[in-house]
Amino acid sequence: MKQTPEESCCPLCRTSGATVFHTDKKRSYLRCSTCSLIFVPSPFHIEPSDEKKEYDRHENSMDTPGYRNFLSRLCFPLMNRLSPESHGLDFGSGPGRVLSAIMEEQGHRVDRFDPFYHNTPEVFEKTYDFISATEVVEHLRDPHKEFSRLFQILKQDGWMGIMTKLATDRKAFKNWHYIRDDTHICFYSRLTFGYLARTVGARLEFIGNDVVLLKKI
Repeated sequence: MKQTPEESCCPLCRTSGATVFHTDKKRSYLRCSTCSLIFVPSPFHIEPSDEKKEYDRHENSMDTPGYRNFLSRLCFPLMNRLSPESHGLDFGSGPGRVLSAIMEEQGHRVDRFDPFYHNTPEVFEKTYDFISATEVVEHLRDPHKEFSRLFQILKQDGWMGIMTKLATDRKAFKNWHYIRDDTHICFYSRLTFGYLARTVGARLEFIGNDVVLLKKI
């Protein structure tokens, strides 16, 4: 299916003319030549009500085996870089507060924001020492807007911690479980985060294959 100029416009860097990277039975995936983001064009996005139904099926609570350990892969590298009693924002927190609880156990304060479960727009009127986004950025319909406002409220020398699986080559992408989730519409690579770091003025670190740390400089 041929994409319109609007549909082929990258939602991260706003560059037009993204080309088809992969197509499966359900949707197409375009790749931006500027920032290397792979994204699903808007005609293939599901409705927000259906999106929430998918999230409601997740069982991510303090009592879920393994979930605390999963979040710790982001929390502990992030906390190792923070000053004591830092104030942070858990962006896309979901219905629970597992990540917040882990951070608060170590003496930090955490606000939460989630458009479906904890819609508190007043958080964007504050500034923060750190921001976490765990399994969130792959769901963003407008990552340009969201990253812009997040880095605006992140203090100088503050840290943003992101957890998302990283895209690699075309062959791996074709068989990647991550694209089977209809709520996943943006796929980032190391090149994409390199572009983002240069754009927002941040120092970039990768921890393993799914944790990204950005320090605002």
